[in-house]
Amino acid sequence: MSSSDIFIGETIGTAILILLGAGVCAAVTLKASKARNAGWLAITFGWGFAVMTAVYISAPLSGAHLNPAVTLGIAIKDDDWSNLLTYWSGQLLGAMIGAVLVWVAYYGQFLAHLTDREIVGGPGTQDVKSVEAREAKAGPVLGVFSTGPEVRVAWQNVATEVIGTIVLVLAVLTQGLNDSGKGLGTLGALITAFVVVSIGLSLGGPTGYAINPVRDLGPRIVHALLPLPNKGGSDWSYAWVPVVGPLIGGAIAAGIYNVAFA
Repeated sequence: MSSSDIFIGETIGTAILILLGAGVCAAVTLKASKARNAGWLAITFGWGFAVMTAVYISAPLSGAHLNPAVTLGIAIKDDDWSNLLTYWSGQLLGAMIGAVLVWVAYYGQFLAHLTDREIVGGPGTQDVKSVEAREAKAGPVLGVFSTGPEVRVAWQNVATEVIGTIVLVLAVLTQGLNDSGKGLGTLGALITAFVVVSIGLSLGGPTGYAINPVRDLGPRIVHALLPLPNKGGSDWSYAWVPVVGPLIGGAIAAGIYNVAFA
């Protein structure tokens, strides 16, 4: 795989992953959506199918890592760091593109949701004097774009992301890789999709299971930039958790693989 193929494949694949994954979050969250209140099962299966679709589309170009934690795990497994930054840059760009596409697809629903007084309150409700307070407050649609904890305990939130990512990356390394070992194979895409559903059902409750740094960071950046009325803050004080936790989890999973399976 050339560097350009890797970058293009990861950009396209991660954009599709976020379009379909954040799309199901928008469908369940936004008031004017036909799927509103469809629930956690819809979200977990939506993300699982998003992974499967994105992998099948991008695998021929890049091996479909679509996740910096997966890329890190494969790099540690193979002791090959040559394309790490190419993968990561494509993944971050793709995540941001996917988040913008969700905003376009649900543009009317975002406006209806964020101008509804039952949701955002009356005039002046969203006014916050300090930048710090505005950033600390998670806005009413941030959950469409990024994850957040139900109980904010930093060490537990990080641990939850680490544990979930270990499961994901171990599954990829032991069951999901193609014959070259550089990315996901045809059967591996299906296995990984179901693993993502399982992680969501079993471990997603505490933090919303980012298990992927760019899945959270890219859309969070887009949330901060988009011209959404009454959108509130992007909760940057939490943003490090779904980046650091999955990277630690990916590294640990690779270490376990090298000790137990290699």
